[in-house]
Amino acid sequence: MKPAREVFVVGGAHTPFIGKHHPDFIWKGHPEFGRRENPTLEEHLAAAVRETFSTTGVDASLIDRAFVGNFAGECFANQGHLGAMLAGVLRDIDPAIEGLPAARVEAACASGGVAIVYAIEAIAAGADIVLVAGAEVQTTVSAREGADYLARAGYYEAQRPIDPFTFPCLFARRAQAYRAAYGIDDETLAAPVLKAHRNAAKNPLAHLSAVGASMDLERASRSSDANPNFLENEDYRDHLRLSDCSPVSDGASALILASREGITKIGTSTDSVPAIDGYALIAAPLQNVDTDPLRLENIAAAAKIAYASSGTSAASIDVAEVHDCFSIAEVEIMEALGFAAEGEGAAYIASGATAVDGERPVNTGGGLIGFGHPVGATGVKQVLEVARQLRGDCGEYQVARDVRVGLSANMGGDDRTAVVVVQSLD
Repeated sequence: MKPAREVFVVGGAHTPFIGKHHPDFIWKGHPEFGRRENPTLEEHLAAAVRETFSTTGVDASLIDRAFVGNFAGECFANQGHLGAMLAGVLRDIDPAIEGLPAARVEAACASGGVAIVYAIEAIAAGADIVLVAGAEVQTTVSAREGADYLARAGYYEAQRPIDPFTFPCLFARRAQAYRAAYGIDDETLAAPVLKAHRNAAKNPLAHLSAVGASMDLERASRSSDANPNFLENEDYRDHLRLSDCSPVSDGASALILASREGITKIGTSTDSVPAIDGYALIAAPLQNVDTDPLRLENIAAAAKIAYASSGTSAASIDVAEVHDCFSIAEVEIMEALGFAAEGEGAAYIASGATAVDGERPVNTGGGLIGFGHPVGATGVKQVLEVARQLRGDCGEYQVARDVRVGLSANMGGDDRTAVVVVQSLD
């Protein structure tokens, strides 16, 4: 859809995305274990929101609406009702803020993207300045228990039995089908992993920033003790390694969207502020569990709407952030977005076309695999990362040439919810 009123991405901020292998993440082998704790869900949320106001210079009292994307706060952090928690964060920033309309948005891994859509539509309804945040903490339980919580993003009754690690197995199913259909080798399918780690190594906020440079093609494309096939399902076990998966991350992102009138209230101009030209939200039936493993049909449908409403096409996109929850997801998203022909997504990435210095950079800060995947934050992070690239704010991983049009593609579950957003800088 095209926004009914103009919408601009004023700016925002991320916390560091942290978890295992991040030097600041506290675990039993960390030198500060027992002396300090990892940040809570509330602390991550507050840090991203505070930094957003600091970075943009927006007065918190100008906010008309607020949304927070979160998937599983009740499970990992024993906390729901996060709209009211966000209201408390805002009150702490400015005690005069009371009664602000704020709400949590849940759509599995697309929670942040759907929160963005709700903010766009709030502006269409008359709001001028809207805060959108996304936050998740996922490191409070064991990997197996966390996998059970995350399985709720699928149709739990029917899909949970596929493997103790349900979602890795669902995407291993996609990888198995893709290999069989197109004869893709291990090295080609490892290309998204290698790119994600290389990009993360240049991003100080990335979960894998400290270890990103250590990944090489041999390690990414071969099973080993350091990179095991960990699924129990024998049909799909050989088609997914640990490195193919986004890590279990904690973190938060936040941004501010504004109408043209909101930009005036803030006291800035639209000259260097990206506009949202088109967007789409699609939710397909969760009960449809026998979907085509070769295609991300809902991402493709959302992209078609976003392209048409923004007057763009795949060829127009200079930079993109896509939902690489698993390496095969990035491969299939290349095809769903029209960046590569059917069966050529893996080869397109392997060619270097999506590198930071390639023809169409994708996931320049590391994507979900390298930057990290705090579920509720991801869709917000993607939109903000595209805006930062358009503005030239990405530091060491900034695309060197001029980029004017960007796209983000956020996916909930196994292609059940899809959010695609197109931005441009005039």
